[in-house]
Amino acid sequence: MLTRAMKCIAAVFFLSPAVLLANAHNDENSVPEKLGFVEWVVLEETGLRLKARLDTGAKTSSLHAVNVEPFEKDDEEWVSFQLPLADHQDQDDADGANLEEVILEFSLPVERTVKIKRKGAPSQRRFVVNMEFCIAGTTHKTEFSLTDRSKFSYPALLGRRFMSDDNILIDSSDAFLSQKECEHKSLAELADQHVD
Repeated sequence: MLTRAMKCIAAVFFLSPAVLLANAHNDENSVPEKLGFVEWVVLEETGLRLKARLDTGAKTSSLHAVNVEPFEKDDEEWVSFQLPLADHQDQDDADGANLEEVILEFSLPVERTVKIKRKGAPSQRRFVVNMEFCIAGTTHKTEFSLTDRSKFSYPALLGRRFMSDDNILIDSSDAFLSQKECEHKSLAELADQHVD
């Protein structure tokens, strides 16, 4: 009788790790999402879809923003900034809309500021804000530093902080690997929505 009980206990000890491992592999949160070095992201507040470069060389994510202005609200530091739709005409969903005068405006609390050292140029102070966005069909929240990225190929950059916090794997040899899409508005829809 004792031997039988001991066998049952031993079976439970040997079985438990296997069951836990199987459950871990079935848990979607434990399996890292594999994405390409460029993917679509959608800013949750607006439905604007942007191309984002996933960059393991950058710690903090970055977002294209112009007219970045700090202000005080309820004794806290906030920042207002704009995203001109005309800066995103590389997308195929503008449908001939006139985007030149359409600007999305944001006001968000400042999480912190960072000082960026630039080669051959003065250091730059950037405001960092928390923003929700969708990538690969899933909503995430991360910190973005705000800067004019109009000279860069991609208006958004996602850094290591986002990747490590949200269990993301990057395939640096390919782009647009996501199997799931995020709901978004076309540039033409956004333009129509912002016409007075």
